[in-house]
Amino acid sequence: MKINLAKSSGFCFGVRKAITIALENAKSRKPIFMLGDIVHNEEVVKQIQKAGIKKINRLGKGAEKTLLIRAHGCSKKTLQKALKSGYTIIDATCPMVKEIHKIASRLEKAGYRIIIIGDKLHDEVQGIAGQLKSKAVIIDGLKNMPIGEIKKIRRAGVVVQSTQNLDNVLKILKVLRKYIPHVEFHNTICNPTRLKQNEVKAMPEENDVMIIIGSKTSANTKRIYEISKPLNKNSYWIDSAEKIEKGWLKNAKKIGITAGASTPQATINEVIQKIKVIPS
Repeated sequence: MKINLAKSSGFCFGVRKAITIALENAKSRKPIFMLGDIVHNEEVVKQIQKAGIKKINRLGKGAEKTLLIRAHGCSKKTLQKALKSGYTIIDATCPMVKEIHKIASRLEKAGYRIIIIGDKLHDEVQGIAGQLKSKAVIIDGLKNMPIGEIKKIRRAGVVVQSTQNLDNVLKILKVLRKYIPHVEFHNTICNPTRLKQNEVKAMPEENDVMIIIGSKTSANTKRIYEISKPLNKNSYWIDSAEKIEKGWLKNAKKIGITAGASTPQATINEVIQKIKVIPS
């Protein structure tokens, strides 16, 4: 049985940078807080909590406290409220997400109505929408497009959640261009996401079984799985080595493995080791 690991599997630059910033600042032993999880991976969240960084659900009095902005970023309103409350800010927002913030703000200032293609409730999407003065139109799929609202827009500036599937984005864009006279589209899907998705378009047909590793809350892992499954019915999405079932690997000669952008290398290694001891 041969194991083929995707070159792009595991942490992307933005996730690695955010975790490094968090752990380095945790060494100061000063009270550091975070609104939500730094990234969408349970093992990483445990590591951050163990380092002493506390997760909070809302801002309180921030005197002598530090607020760590997560990899997904946050809204302008949240940042302003934190500063007003007295928090010191450490910004661990992914640089590529910050670039989307700049593009969306620039388009809005130029008079465009902003459309965000992405998961409506995802932290990154909420952070992008939170950079704007006017309400953005958020579209998460062809089935949920608010056509009535779209028809009223004359000039649209379109940005994309960094972990979206480009094929789906282009389908949505085609519909937008049908109804909106002027559409300025910025493909803000990040390079790590593109690499992962391009790899997983080839791997399912080259392997008997595909194992996709990542948290069930990870948007980019979800996209990888959604691409792999139609190409190879023996595609399985797991968050740890414990979830592997022996039956999946029966008679398999080639096992393809890839992992989401917030999946630690240790988790990937554990999955590989588990597969190696399972008889094919």
